[in-house]
Amino acid sequence: MLKTLKIILLLGGLLGLSYYFGVRYVQQIPLNLPDGIHTVPPGSSAARLCRQWQQQALLSDSQCLMLRLYLKLHPEEARVQQGVYRLSAEQTLLLQVLALFRSGKEAQFAVTLIEGETLQQSLNRINKAEYLLQDVTTAEQVLQDLAWPEEWGGQPQSAEALLYPDTYYYTANSKASALIKRAQQALLTELDNAWQQRQPDLPLQNPYQLLILASIIEKESSHPPEKTLVASVFINRLRKNMRLQTDPTVIYGLDDFNGNITRADLNNPHPYNTYRHHGLPPGPISLVGRASMLAAVQPAETDLYYFVSKGDGTHQFSSTLEQHNAAVQKYILGIKP
Repeated sequence: MLKTLKIILLLGGLLGLSYYFGVRYVQQIPLNLPDGIHTVPPGSSAARLCRQWQQQALLSDSQCLMLRLYLKLHPEEARVQQGVYRLSAEQTLLLQVLALFRSGKEAQFAVTLIEGETLQQSLNRINKAEYLLQDVTTAEQVLQDLAWPEEWGGQPQSAEALLYPDTYYYTANSKASALIKRAQQALLTELDNAWQQRQPDLPLQNPYQLLILASIIEKESSHPPEKTLVASVFINRLRKNMRLQTDPTVIYGLDDFNGNITRADLNNPHPYNTYRHHGLPPGPISLVGRASMLAAVQPAETDLYYFVSKGDGTHQFSSTLEQHNAAVQKYILGIKP
């Protein structure tokens, strides 16, 4: 009886040591996949992936055999989830790679929409985004998906500026339409927040007019401290029924702008030309960030009606036409007083 017990204990000890060293062996099996993106197709399993890597000479027969034995004892580690994963340089062991594929933590991709760019430029960015299913390619489709609040009046006729500029993350095989809806909802939220913070008695009738004005501010100045001054110029002009006379609106309405605005461009009667038409243009002209929205609803209190670029990203502001003409001579024509 005692002899039998010793044999059992000995066998148990040998099995324990075999299990320990077997697990240690599997835990140290190297798998040197390239850094970056890897796809786990549907129907995959740890054993099937191991055979694939064996065929690619990344693993040996004995390593795959040991993995199969290991998975018999740890069946919870045998499953993997289909998807697209990003491997880091630190994930160089077989079990590390399988743990990632088991986790379902797919690679995150990103597309950034930039304030001041047009909707078409944003669509170009989205259409070039990797691993994104392209089911939206036109402005008309963007407009169709818009959930414009009824209390804000009729739905916009243009899709311009109806996406919020930000960085949007997604996993592989996400739809562009889902990303666009997120950007639309972000825009509506930001626009509503700005509208709720508006000063009293602004010459803006609804949030869409706020978006139009904010888009002009966005295009006129990328220097944050100036945005409320730019806004004050346009608000002051609207209050006096002066034409806004802003070049970006003229450029937006041109079919083929070559980079140099001409007198003929300023005389072009297209509806966005604020040199020819009073009031706001019929729609916004670019994507709009939070700072420009807030500047539009909280403009500085000034008596300014003009500004001209200094050529360094800032502007010279003036209260009178005489002051403005002098600033044009100095900063545009280079004529010193």
